[in-house]
Amino acid sequence: MTKITLTGQLVQYLFTGVTVGSIYAMVAVGFNIIYNVTDIINFAQGEFVMLGGLIMVFFTVTAKLPLPLAFVLTIAAVTGVGALMERFTIHPLKNASVLTMIIVTIAVSILFKGIAMFIWGKDPYIFPPFSGSKPLFIYGAAIQTQTLWVLFMTAVMVVLMTIFFKKTRYGKAMLACADNPEAARLVGIKVNTMVLISFALSAAIGAVAGAVMTPISLMEYDRGALLALKGFGAAVLGGLGSFYGAVVAGVLLGIIESMCAGLVSSGYKDAVALILLLLVLYVRPSGLFGNVEASKIKEF
Repeated sequence: MTKITLTGQLVQYLFTGVTVGSIYAMVAVGFNIIYNVTDIINFAQGEFVMLGGLIMVFFTVTAKLPLPLAFVLTIAAVTGVGALMERFTIHPLKNASVLTMIIVTIAVSILFKGIAMFIWGKDPYIFPPFSGSKPLFIYGAAIQTQTLWVLFMTAVMVVLMTIFFKKTRYGKAMLACADNPEAARLVGIKVNTMVLISFALSAAIGAVAGAVMTPISLMEYDRGALLALKGFGAAVLGGLGSFYGAVVAGVLLGIIESMCAGLVSSGYKDAVALILLLLVLYVRPSGLFGNVEASKIKEF
């Protein structure tokens, strides 16, 4: 039997933390995309992740579709759910307050959870990893190949979102709406369309997160609430509205949780993450990167 060294354990905890943190980062980015355009905190964001995992299970296990096709169809399906959510719940509330719309997203989250329980039941689901189940060994730590897919998809998401918001017309229009919706409307930008795109884009990112995490940690109907809480914590920790802040804070939160679970006790990991969040917000109420971002029109 191979003895695992302290270095191997630390590497194991580090990879686990970065993997979990990458999921938190994707959820946090989804929060920020919608927040930057609408000022709404979409508490149904975690349910997009849950739906991404369960729909991926349906396409791969039940329908037995090839993995690439199942992945694309899953993203398309959840993106459609996000767009429909905006059209039927947010769009009709033209003069409602932000608080009212946040409460609506909570109600939608509960609805999605109920529908998922009705369709899939209460059992957790899993599907095979993208590249097989044989682990890689790095400094004595066993790293699942699916972990690399999580990191890869997170990196792709960062690159694509950067290109979208910096280089494309729609991305720049969404940033204009984040700055001043009335001014954006006056120059011909369709603000309602930008809001629709923000929900669809956030849902797509949630679907990717759910699809890549399910082979590692299973997925069940009520998983979305905790993911939303952790993702929101990462978004606030990084600076609400900050794209890169969400990514850094999500990964940091995941590493701290993993190290605490491995070196102290898994029972304390959530408490430690919450204490860290409170301490950072006490010192910097705008979050780690919020001060700079606030002066740049909620820039991505």
